[in-house]
Amino acid sequence: MDFILDPWPWYVSGPLIAIVMLLLVFFGKTFGMSSNLRTLCAMGGAGKHADFFAFDWKSQKWNLTVVAGAIIGGFVAVTFLSDQKPIALNPETVAALSELGFEKVGAALLPGELYDWDQVWSVKGMSIILIAGFLVGFGTRYAGGCTSGHAITGLSNLQLPSLIAVIGFFIGGLLMTHVLFPLIF
Repeated sequence: MDFILDPWPWYVSGPLIAIVMLLLVFFGKTFGMSSNLRTLCAMGGAGKHADFFAFDWKSQKWNLTVVAGAIIGGFVAVTFLSDQKPIALNPETVAALSELGFEKVGAALLPGELYDWDQVWSVKGMSIILIAGFLVGFGTRYAGGCTSGHAITGLSNLQLPSLIAVIGFFIGGLLMTHVLFPLIF
């Protein structure tokens, strides 16, 4: 298909995010992906086993449209709006990843050295998934939300805890990128 769009510029996407946030504030709602996982677990009956999931999930089911939108939007973007060209990466990034053993850097959206099924099902891959999943779950619960919830909803509402959480997210990302990632690979 020849119908390819460039990414939306900030002056289009930024105001759209602001409009969504204003609507959420107007209707007294909050936004975040981790709250969707909590809602899905509560729907599945996890409230019988953990008090954290024992809440009126029906009041939050509207937020599941975020999950549906992320899945549908990702499918539309990859299937209809992607030109399948290699990703334009900074040459320094390509060199650094090549030194770590990554081949064909930028040739695919996700590097095969991490996301191919044979890598995922290896001992190293499963260890990374389990440890990372635990850390993300613990961090999300400890911070009272995820990056999207704090960075979009919390900062839009001028909440100091969200600012502190977002600063922590950035510090964690920098530590992972520059310290832990080279040690793992």
